[in-house]
Amino acid sequence: MHVRAYLRASTKDQDANRAKGDLLRFAEERGLKIAASYIENESGASLARPELFRLLADCHPGDILLVEQVDRLSRLNAADWDRLKAEIQGRRVKVVALDLPTSWMMATANKDDIQSRMLDAINGMMLDMLAAIARKDYEDRRRRQAQGITKAKADGVYKGRPEDSERNAAIMTMLTNGQSWASIIAATGCSRSTLSRLSQRVKAEALGAEPTKG
Repeated sequence: MHVRAYLRASTKDQDANRAKGDLLRFAEERGLKIAASYIENESGASLARPELFRLLADCHPGDILLVEQVDRLSRLNAADWDRLKAEIQGRRVKVVALDLPTSWMMATANKDDIQSRMLDAINGMMLDMLAAIARKDYEDRRRRQAQGITKAKADGVYKGRPEDSERNAAIMTMLTNGQSWASIIAATGCSRSTLSRLSQRVKAEALGAEPTKG
């Protein structure tokens, strides 16, 4: 049995490694060793998480997928959660979460078949419940954010997301140096619309015009 730690944060500005110490302590207290850690900055509301699926591909039957909280694993809608859960169950991987005490016994061996099946059933039910709560929290926050933006626009005070000046300056330097759009997108993760806007700004500056803001 191998323990594989999964650490996720939603954006590149957040520290996905934040909970690593807690996971290490949890494993050590139970005489376990974390074989590998899989770290990524991706939304839990999306299945497009290469590190999570690399973890699952590396697993053998009986391995443990260790997370700090169930919402690190899933903020997925019901259909996507069912797909991820089917992948986990198909590989016979045990999910253990620090915020799910019913899962902690999954990290210990020496259980008979009946006990193991009972634990699987209880843990599966609790996982479903916490995954649903995590999704509701995600949707509630998105709704409150949209309401706040609508009100700010109505009040004439909405300014949108602040510009990442340091990143944009680096992208403009890449453009000036003749790097391809594909290589810039791969290196920075920016969108094509952002790249197009910054390209126009570079051209405007080259012509001595006032660069467009945004």
